[in-house]
Amino acid sequence: MINHYMLSCSISQAITLTYSFGVPTKAVSKEIERIDQLFYTYADGSSSMIDPEGIETLCSHLEVPHTDVRILMLAWKMGCEKQGYFTLDEWRTGMKALRADSISKLKKAFPELVQEVTRSSNFQDFYPYAFRYCLTEDKKKCIEIPVACELLNLVLSLQFRPQVEKLINYLKHQNEYKVINMDQWMGFLRFCNEINFPSLDNYDADQAWPLILDNFVEWLRASEN
Repeated sequence: MINHYMLSCSISQAITLTYSFGVPTKAVSKEIERIDQLFYTYADGSSSMIDPEGIETLCSHLEVPHTDVRILMLAWKMGCEKQGYFTLDEWRTGMKALRADSISKLKKAFPELVQEVTRSSNFQDFYPYAFRYCLTEDKKKCIEIPVACELLNLVLSLQFRPQVEKLINYLKHQNEYKVINMDQWMGFLRFCNEINFPSLDNYDADQAWPLILDNFVEWLRASEN
């Protein structure tokens, strides 16, 4: 005789083993296999990482410049720790989240990724990440002015072009600062979000802005006169 209880348990166990969050585990393993194969297409054999040369090749296949902000967004999505290098674990994290196991799928995922990053809550995480990602040496806490200008243009100009253009112009012509730290970097975003531009009528130097922004506002007002 058939033990219906045991049969029911066996079926339940089979379903549990076969499905993970509603996706067949065999399909999941195949997807990871394809993600890994894609990684090793670009990875350096000696380091088992995708290095700067591999990233450039990846970008050429994606048909985007390696300086495109979407590559920085991709690094953010993967949680990459070192500029210019993607590890296998980082790659898996990003590709699984984007449901991309091929170049064509990764291309199609870019618009959704851009929308995700530019949402206010996510941008508050992405913006400081962009700064940390550019710290190319261990224990480094600042980025050079030319790098800061390029990064500002990359991550902020889409939303705040007039402010960013003026800020970059100021940074390039001033002589007091050679590097930018995280506090100053975050101050730039706060300035763009909070200060009426170009009137600056709600800028209050007593609100504990970084000194560089006090100087920037003073420079702006002087240039208008």
